[in-house]
Amino acid sequence: MTELTVPELSLVALVGVSGSGKSTFARRHFAPTQVLSSDAFRAMIADDENDQSASGDAFDALHYVAGKRLAAGRLTVVDATNLQEHARAALVRVAKAHDVLPVAIVLDVPESLAWERTEARADRVFGREVLLRMRRDLRRSLPRLQREGFRKVHVLRGPEEIDAATVTYQKLFNDRRELTGPFDIVGDVHGCRAELETLLATLGWDVHRDAAGHAVSARHPRGRTAVFVGDLVDRGPDTPGVLRLVMGMIEAGTALCVAGNHEEKLLRKLRGRDVRLTHGLAESVAQLEAAPRELTDRLPAFLASLISHYVLDGGRLVVAHAGLKEAYHGRASGRVRSFALYGETTGESDEYGLPVRYPWAQDYRGKAMVVYGHTPVLTPEWINNTICLDTAAVFGGSLTALRYPEKELVSVPAEAVHYAPVRPLHTLPGAQRPADALELSDVTGRRHLETRYGTVTVAAENSAAALEVMSRFAIDPRALLWLPPTMAPCSTAPSGDFLEHPAQAFEDYRSAGVTTVVCEEKHMGSRAVVLLCRDAEAGKRFGVARGAVWTRTGRPFFDDPAVTDELLRRAGTAAAAAGLWDELSTGWVLLDCELLPWSAKAGALIREQYASVGAAANAALPAVRSMLADAAGRGLDVTTLRDRMTRRAGDVDRYRDAYRRYVRPTDGLTGVTLAPFAVLAADGVSFAARDHGWHLALADRLCAAAPDLFTPTRRRVVDLGDRAAVAEATDWWLALTEAGGEGMVVKPFDGLAVRSAKGRPQQPGIKCRGREYLRIIYGPEYTEPGTLDRLRNRSLGRKRGLALREHGLGLEALDRLAEGAPLWRIHELVFAVLACESEPVDPRL
Repeated sequence: MTELTVPELSLVALVGVSGSGKSTFARRHFAPTQVLSSDAFRAMIADDENDQSASGDAFDALHYVAGKRLAAGRLTVVDATNLQEHARAALVRVAKAHDVLPVAIVLDVPESLAWERTEARADRVFGREVLLRMRRDLRRSLPRLQREGFRKVHVLRGPEEIDAATVTYQKLFNDRRELTGPFDIVGDVHGCRAELETLLATLGWDVHRDAAGHAVSARHPRGRTAVFVGDLVDRGPDTPGVLRLVMGMIEAGTALCVAGNHEEKLLRKLRGRDVRLTHGLAESVAQLEAAPRELTDRLPAFLASLISHYVLDGGRLVVAHAGLKEAYHGRASGRVRSFALYGETTGESDEYGLPVRYPWAQDYRGKAMVVYGHTPVLTPEWINNTICLDTAAVFGGSLTALRYPEKELVSVPAEAVHYAPVRPLHTLPGAQRPADALELSDVTGRRHLETRYGTVTVAAENSAAALEVMSRFAIDPRALLWLPPTMAPCSTAPSGDFLEHPAQAFEDYRSAGVTTVVCEEKHMGSRAVVLLCRDAEAGKRFGVARGAVWTRTGRPFFDDPAVTDELLRRAGTAAAAAGLWDELSTGWVLLDCELLPWSAKAGALIREQYASVGAAANAALPAVRSMLADAAGRGLDVTTLRDRMTRRAGDVDRYRDAYRRYVRPTDGLTGVTLAPFAVLAADGVSFAARDHGWHLALADRLCAAAPDLFTPTRRRVVDLGDRAAVAEATDWWLALTEAGGEGMVVKPFDGLAVRSAKGRPQQPGIKCRGREYLRIIYGPEYTEPGTLDRLRNRSLGRKRGLALREHGLGLEALDRLAEGAPLWRIHELVFAVLACESEPVDPRL
């Protein structure tokens, strides 16, 4: 039995004369979908698989399909004679274009047997001289196949050997998807043995030493695996010590290592190549010359064994020295290895004479996390699910590891500047920039934002829309600390007179595992976020005196700064009277509120969008009804139409009454009230984890301290397992909405940071709006049976997903604010919330 090993992802070319049994071999060893037959493609083109005039187009189509399969990561087998060098060259090009290995399987049978099989087929009409020419082409091809680029060449001679052959699949060396970790991924070491030992100890590893005291291996008591991103050697004081330790860990099965460009260069030197002793190689050569032979004799084989990259944890993690774009993950070619070792350069040099590298991570959109090194940074930053761990240890920076899957960074400082950097450390990416400095690159383009609550993708076009608003209309970003997320409505009521009903809101949370909710009155106003500062000293941090008030799009709430200042003054006095400053030990607080009435901010909207409808109906419907009355007087049967117009007039009256409830006279702050319902943050702390009872109790104290400014929020706390409590809350909502109220917001009582069973953030609030408020949203006649039935088909998935993404961004912003993160780290999240608002979602939801 002959075993043929074929890489799991490869392009397999069957080579043989007509009648050698290629199609039979393909059917026996490969799935039908894996095999691309030249005969089949000729039939597709010309309705005749023997029409040789269609071969050109047939092979064009075959190569196209082969490329699509390889791009998708699928084994592809080409069943054709493949006897001519130009035909095979085209296949090798397709394989190389998709960074897979080309494999040739040659079926070599006696010419007499091939002719016997050919004569037996009625569809084969060529003469024996054609077959003899094929045999000559085969003989000439055999010694050339490997030179042409085929990585593996299997030759089966005679029918017995062909029949006895088996095909087994071989994983690529970089495919270690079965290894799930946990991993400790270590950045560029560059000969810094002492720092490596310190880092391993910090990570909890037990370092083993030989009799001479050398670190020769390490093992983690919890079974973690170390993964080194390459560049173990050069520049540092003890390259042999680093190699001894890492080689020992790999031999013990506790570590993996990918090749770095410095290992590649050292290997060329050890093999006698002409290599310039620059960039620290001279130090490594000198140190290795003094090292024991036991180490240096093993070194070339070790360096040669290092592969370009590893795909780990079911494909969720990729480790490569210089990073790797998604198209190269799990592939094998010179191009892939070059990218993994060196990255891509623009062909330019910077002011220090170093190559300018193409920022591949900015364009990365892959699902796998890519961890890499190569390009020194001072502070690792997540960019689109990628992170660079080369924190310049050898230059006096630090040595960094990433704990996976925890995503926890652990660093130890360098013990010295072991090698003078060409580029000063303060110029490296990730170097500390001024705390309040913002850069356009922080917020533009398509971005993947990593938060503790999940990854959020922001489309480039949404970023552009947000930039227009932020740059022209928003308040000073130093004060713009948070934006409220959009809120999803409850599931649609399946029948009856209601589109939204508390039964669905309660069931939404009950099915999500929430047991207790708070039902808060939905105020008839506009969302307002208030930054309230105790005094001017506290306000210096945010570039304000008393604070700021902004809308859910980041704009100043009032056009007149004097009105804003007066509101903040009165609110600050109330906060002092309520004891908030002392109780929270803070000089500032961030409040989530509703500012009433709605007309204070949305007067123009009410006039132009809602009142205009009422005015048009008021002008048109009386005339229509008068005409119908005249028609009825002349004996025409207009009863149905007249009844419809009567109902329409009633609907318009209710519509007009509904929006008028949101209008009341205001002059400056006269007639304006503020309804606080959450204290989001204070100096050094986020209150997202506090339950809503705590938040509303503080809000009540503000209302008691200044009842002329603050409006309380009526609410009910409901145990979802208590039928009586659920019924009472439902009756409360009915009474609230029948009296003209907008409705209620249902929230998990335990707070804003409640997570689902899968660890994701829970919906922060579900709105349940009353019939008459929804009349404003959906139009005067939305309660007509046909319209209501149509609206029941509204899709809520996109809106709910948007609400969760924005909520996660907001929670992360509050966490970073509490941690004292630099402004840009907070602002990129606030900006992303506004960018998400450009998503194409039905605005009525």
